Amino acid sequence: MSLPELVIFDCDGVLVDSEILASEAMCSVLQAKGVAATPDMVAACVGMKRDDILARIAAQTGSTISPETADEIWPATRALFVEKLKPTPGVPAFLDRLPYRHCVASSSDKVRIRLSLEVTGLLPFFGDDFFSSQEVARGKPAPDLFLHAAKQMGVNPKNCVVIEDSPFGIQGARAAGMTAIGYIGGSHVQEPHAEVLLEAGAHHVETDWNAIGKLIGL
Repeated sequence: MSLPELVIFDCDGVLVDSEILASEAMCSVLQAKGVAATPDMVAACVGMKRDDILARIAAQTGSTISPETADEIWPATRALFVEKLKPTPGVPAFLDRLPYRHCVASSSDKVRIRLSLEVTGLLPFFGDDFFSSQEVARGKPAPDLFLHAAKQMGVNPKNCVVIEDSPFGIQGARAAGMTAIGYIGGSHVQEPHAEVLLEAGAHHVETDWNAIGKLIGL
C-alpha cells in the first residue's frame, strides 16, 4: 500500500465512540413520539445522513416523522455527548504521531462534528479541517463528500486514504477512487462487521489504531 498524502477520517464510530449514544438518543426521541424505532434499525443505517436514516425508519415502521420531532434529536444527542462521549481507544496517540495531512469527512452536520471533537479533546488535531455531508448533494455511499474533502484539502483523490466504520462510507471511499480502511474498534461493532466492510470494498479491516498505523507507514 502506497503512503498517503491525506488521511480522511470518518468521525462517528472512528474518531469518537458515539454510535451507541447517538442511537440511544434517536430511539428515545422517536419512541416518545410513537415511532417504534429500535437500535437495530439505527445500526443498519450507520454512516448515513440523519434525514436518510429517519426516512428509512419511517418507511420501516409505517410512521410519519415530523420536522419538529427530527429537531428534537440533536439536543438529546448533545446532552449525552457532553456527558459521556469518549474518543475511540488509542486514537489520540495515533493522531499525535500521524505525519500526514488529515481531515474529517462525516455524515453529521458541522455543529455535531465540532462538538464531538471538542468534548473528546480531538479538535486541536483538525482545526477547521472537517467536512459534512450537508455540504454536498449526496451523502454516503455516494463519493461526493470524500471528493469534496480532497478538493478542499488540495489533494488528488488517488493519494487519499479513508478510515471508515460503515459499509456506506467504505463504498463512498471506493467510488471516490481512494484507499478504504475499515475500522472496527468502536463499542458498537458486532460480528460479522469485518466481513460486511470487506464485502463493501474495504482494502483492509483493522480493530486498533496501531495496526492501521502499520498499514500507512507509521
